[in-house]
Amino acid sequence: MSASRHPARIALLRALGAAALSLGLLATALAAERADVSLKETGSTLLYPLFELWIPDYARAAPDVSLTAAATGSGAGIAAALSGGAQIGASDAYMTDEQAEQNREILDIPVAISAQTVNYNIPGLDGAGLKLDGPVLAGIYAGRIQEWDAKPVAALNPGVRLPHRPIVPIRRAEASGDTFIFTQFLDFSTQAWENEVGYGTSVAWPAVRGERTATGNEGMVRALAATPYSVAYVGVSFRNEIARAGLGTARLENQSGKFLLPTQETIGRAASALDSRTPPDERLSLVFAPGDESYPLVNYEYAVVSTRQADPRMAAALRRFLLWAVSLQGGNAPRYLDAVGFIPLPDFIRALSESQIDAIK
Repeated sequence: MSASRHPARIALLRALGAAALSLGLLATALAAERADVSLKETGSTLLYPLFELWIPDYARAAPDVSLTAAATGSGAGIAAALSGGAQIGASDAYMTDEQAEQNREILDIPVAISAQTVNYNIPGLDGAGLKLDGPVLAGIYAGRIQEWDAKPVAALNPGVRLPHRPIVPIRRAEASGDTFIFTQFLDFSTQAWENEVGYGTSVAWPAVRGERTATGNEGMVRALAATPYSVAYVGVSFRNEIARAGLGTARLENQSGKFLLPTQETIGRAASALDSRTPPDERLSLVFAPGDESYPLVNYEYAVVSTRQADPRMAAALRRFLLWAVSLQGGNAPRYLDAVGFIPLPDFIRALSESQIDAIK
């Protein structure tokens, strides 16, 4: 019997075929939607500008992964990784020994090497560069050195006309990896600071007359620019904002007695002096590294992550992103790191990071 003699049957078959095709396309779309994975990062305001550069490029490299980032401070980043509130807790500080002992499933994975600057707002300095060291900064933040022309500051800066004006120290209000790095430098520099304050993402700061607090690196730059005769510590990824605000960057004294600015060379020298000491868990300070050309405020930038992910797809997406982040062809490429003043991981450290990434399941 010819099919042309049964137009109703043909129409029915066509309708069923169209419906099947539509259902098939819908099933494919739903499967694709289920395959998409969202990775949430939160934490370090120093690392945040690098994530801002990474996110749009990684979206093109891995369109099945949605990556978001938030600048909430390293303390919040570590807390989010510990609680499961984010897949990646970004931090300039590694976990404390107690945190690491109580959370053995959480990893500190370096993704780049960074640094911190000490900046100042001193009207009338006429372009003269300021030199500072750990003991003087500890004295300022402890309230023992209160004027810019005090003898300890003047002794480091012969020939510089320092004003007889009160120093306004600015520090972070929230738990911060920048505070961890800065207070570690003070701790390593002076016995008094070690005995009285110590270091950490949060410390019991001495009360200082006129002191100010700010949230995030962006807030530190704003507060510094708005406060004549102030001093602050700021992540190197905000160097452009510091320059636009017309603020000074101090040369800091290293272990060899040399006063240096943070450059890719001096940051790299500090890192290379210590990277061979990095243990398998990669929890190591790069602050106050030995060497004539080693800048003293250098740190690993950490992705704090759990080895225990919600499902295999999440774990695979997290491994893939982190491997891209530490790769010289991916997130450690010069076009990203140069823009924020970071340097790439040395091969030895990259191998350690890759080994830790492989443990994510």
